[in-house]
Amino acid sequence: MENILYKNTKISFTDSGEGTAIVLLHGFLENKKMWQEYVALFSKQYRVITIDLLGHGDSDCLGYVHSMEENANVVQEVLASLKIKKAIILGHSMGGYVGLAFAELYPKNIQKLVLLNSTSKEDTTEKKSNRTRAIKAVKQNYVSFVSLAIANLFSENNRTRLANEIEKVKVEALKTPLQGIVASLEGMKIRKDREALLHENRFPVLLVLGKKDPVLNYEESLSQIDDTTVELVSFEDGHMSQIENKEELKPILAEFFSK
Repeated sequence: MENILYKNTKISFTDSGEGTAIVLLHGFLENKKMWQEYVALFSKQYRVITIDLLGHGDSDCLGYVHSMEENANVVQEVLASLKIKKAIILGHSMGGYVGLAFAELYPKNIQKLVLLNSTSKEDTTEKKSNRTRAIKAVKQNYVSFVSLAIANLFSENNRTRLANEIEKVKVEALKTPLQGIVASLEGMKIRKDREALLHENRFPVLLVLGKKDPVLNYEESLSQIDDTTVELVSFEDGHMSQIENKEELKPILAEFFSK
């Protein structure tokens, strides 16, 4: 595990393997430990970097709002410190929002993009209201909010089957400081719509969706890739494809990375 300072704020990351750089970005309430199995697999062939986004894992908080652009700057700062000029970015959920912001801010530095259970669309008015309610809820009862939020990421039929995995995710999520949670909710609420990026065909994009995703509506998610060259993979499960569909996902990612 390594650290850099970004605006006097500690940012934690890992750097494993050699070759083409792949950056794995976790989602809201997650951290870089989420990727341990994927790092073990892909670092045999690639240079794999995992980064704790602002206010998550071992990275510190930076102010009241952690915008997707600020997180993208963090990613660039880590890559610059490692002298990496171009990378494949894989972002899960919020990590995908950061990946899209990175692609917009640093277009010459992105080779490919994987949006894993993520979307290029901005929050709807309803979702923005839900995030405001979530901020209130987590301030009132932190443990209850986090526990419920994690369970609700998985499709209903997987909540029993993957009970042990869900518990592990929950344990890590409960390490996220209150300020980190609130700042990320504020940042996601104000994020820009970046659907245009998917239509520009500047780099290959893979979109991975769950048909029973409780967080992202599947049909709505499909609409963003109409008339694009975006590659689509759909699973029958929820918002956590890296866990719910782990064994099917690994070869799909391997193929996309190697193209």
